Amino acid sequence: MEQIADGIWSWRARHPEWHPGVFGARVVSFALPGDGRTILIDPLAPEDDAGFWMQLDGVVSGPVVVLVTIGYHVRSSEAVCARYPKTTVWGHANARRRLADRSAFRELAPDSTPSGVRAYHIGKPRRAELPVLVESHAALAFGDAIVGTDEGLRMWCNEPLNDRRVAFYAERFAPTVAPILDEPFEHALMTHGPSAIGDGREALRACLEAPPWYHRG
Repeated sequence: MEQIADGIWSWRARHPEWHPGVFGARVVSFALPGDGRTILIDPLAPEDDAGFWMQLDGVVSGPVVVLVTIGYHVRSSEAVCARYPKTTVWGHANARRRLADRSAFRELAPDSTPSGVRAYHIGKPRRAELPVLVESHAALAFGDAIVGTDEGLRMWCNEPLNDRRVAFYAERFAPTVAPILDEPFEHALMTHGPSAIGDGREALRACLEAPPWYHRG
């Protein structure tokens, strides 16, 4: 676990169900303590790190709020609930079915968020992914739609690129993300690949102007 910005911690773990080769072999989770609570974004506990929970205990302060950016990223949310009583788990409606115990679940939407959090619909057609902004940390997090690459942030396409797909991302997808550029964030947190710390707005703007990035593992 490492601190990547003031009040923002991240860690990497191998996903037990998804093995996409070099890129994405280890996915990223985030912890943002502050304002009397701790927000965890897409938390996945490493299976081979016995000391992980003790490290997380040292970061967590106050009640825990889990934000799930996309249903597939429910990950270790239930283990978090078991360790930290009164945890709430917020995610898209389709995340609910991935939980055995749904008592802590709250549906996340632009008009239904924890205090100090903003959520955004993206995609045309609309995706079941909700980027989230934690206002206290000026941090915007994406699930799968945008990832970090060696060339910077990129819109992720999991099918080989052709003119039609490139046009789709430029004409239909990017415009749905562009309004977020007006929101108050400094950091763009990526659950796949490196994040953009401090220059998140500029990195996201460049991402939306660049062609999509293809990778399928």
